[in-house]
Amino acid sequence: MGCLSQRYLSDLQAEIPEVDRFYGKFDWDGIVKDLGRPLHRELLFQRRVTTPSHYAYLKIAEGCNRRCSYCAIPIITGQYVSRPLEEVVDEVRYLVGQGVKEFQVIAQELTYYGIDLYGERRLAQLVESIAAVDGVEWIRLHYAYPTDFPMDLLPVMKNNPKVCRYLDIALQHIADPVLDMMHRHITGEETRYLIKKIREEVPGIHLRTTMMVGHPGETEEAFDALLDFVREMRFERLGAFAYSEEDGTWSERHYRDDIPEDVKQARLSKLMRIQQRISSEIQEEKVGKVMRVIIDRREGDYWIGRTEFDSPDVDPEVLISVSAAPEVKIGDFYEVKIISADDFDLYATL
Repeated sequence: MGCLSQRYLSDLQAEIPEVDRFYGKFDWDGIVKDLGRPLHRELLFQRRVTTPSHYAYLKIAEGCNRRCSYCAIPIITGQYVSRPLEEVVDEVRYLVGQGVKEFQVIAQELTYYGIDLYGERRLAQLVESIAAVDGVEWIRLHYAYPTDFPMDLLPVMKNNPKVCRYLDIALQHIADPVLDMMHRHITGEETRYLIKKIREEVPGIHLRTTMMVGHPGETEEAFDALLDFVREMRFERLGAFAYSEEDGTWSERHYRDDIPEDVKQARLSKLMRIQQRISSEIQEEKVGKVMRVIIDRREGDYWIGRTEFDSPDVDPEVLISVSAAPEVKIGDFYEVKIISADDFDLYATL
């Protein structure tokens, strides 16, 4: 069940006939029927959390209307569909009742939220409504889109202590010719203005972004512009990947994937070496500071925690010696002092 079988159902059935059934991404009726049970739609948000019990991912919408040239998500998921605000808040209340304290708010594209239901962007209102639920401690926002960014979200991030000063906003590139070929509907100058505005409005915010190298049309000059941009912006968190042609996308149908794979990989490595130095410097600046962390787990001789600037699985972690802090409990918050740092992770004491 999921994206793969949603898109390649007939191919999978032919290639792997020993599988009893394949289900698409949204085929809840099919799988529940085959299990011999009725589907109770009023209970759909009553989930079993598969993360550690103190945090959960909260999907507020499905689909995407952006149609970036390289992306297959709209082909798989279809048009953008926002969940009603009240339904999302009901799910938050339910999850808080199960012990969840931290919410990673996600969608294929957060910033479009509400347009299809209410005729306007309502992400800021949704975040405020989630924060108003007793028991919610942290809210972290993932997968914003830079074009037509909802600026009314920034005061909420600045003024509400439950909203982490963290934003995952995929920028992909900075060179105008590449952005144009990617169908991003934003210029490099507009991107710079947006990043400057976010940092001004939300002091201390940590930005996570994603960059792509090797998209058709990326010249050496365009790649150099991307490197200069990353050096200039000093993103606290940055991931990158090399362009890969996806079936049915605009890029696959209209562009030639003419940048050799070894060139893509060399560009990717060069970009990430620059980011590693930036990350190391930013982490080193935190030594000596007192920060609030939530404890996720124990690994060997260390408790593993995260600050408001760290999302699970993708961001740096904070390591605290078990021998120096035997009373620590998983899922609780603690004030810690950062005592050292490496390229990505921090070390701390209570």
